[in-house]
Amino acid sequence: MASSKPSAIVLLSGGLDSMVSAAIALENGFAVHALTVNYGQRHRIELDRAKAIASKLQLESQTEIALDLRAFGGSALTDEIAVPKDGVGDDIPVTYVPARNLVFLALTTACAEAKSARDIFIGVNALDYSGYPDCRPEFIESFAETARLGTKAGVEGSPLKIHTPLQHMTKADIAIECARLGLDPSWSWSCYDPTVEGLPCGKCDSCRLRKKGFAEAGIVDSTSYAE
Repeated sequence: MASSKPSAIVLLSGGLDSMVSAAIALENGFAVHALTVNYGQRHRIELDRAKAIASKLQLESQTEIALDLRAFGGSALTDEIAVPKDGVGDDIPVTYVPARNLVFLALTTACAEAKSARDIFIGVNALDYSGYPDCRPEFIESFAETARLGTKAGVEGSPLKIHTPLQHMTKADIAIECARLGLDPSWSWSCYDPTVEGLPCGKCDSCRLRKKGFAEAGIVDSTSYAE
């Protein structure tokens, strides 16, 4: 039986931020459908975690779509480029995937319109992050206007709303939200470069930011790291 709740689409990568965003969407009373993009990233682990999270949170549905960005390359996540392990710097790192969130939000918008949903949740964050330009509030605001102009829903007066519940949170804030929502951090995956044993490396930017956030929050991360 179809849910009587309003539908929302969450961009579910399998990472901590997207997991927390999905749980917040549920808490806000939405019937949540997940969209996961297999873009040719270095490993399938986060895709498997996205599927598991969708099951554990009992989301309405999860759709995985393949879009192989390895054809373009240009990132340590989609090309033969080493993942940096020397700490988070000030420059946009090589783990930035060119226009990834722009592409992903376009897909999520298409999914939302097809499902007659008017709400999208994405776990972007502009405080404790790696400096990616497509995580900034001004990008999200600009994309929302583009979606309004370029969709049937938008031109007919029912534009999609893009929710960014983690936009102005630190990683410590996100760790606290994870605990408040009763989520197990180990359900999610953040590492850019897992070991051959399938453990998070503990040294890439994403691992460092995650570990720092849980430490600052005084919350145990149930994930086991290689280092």
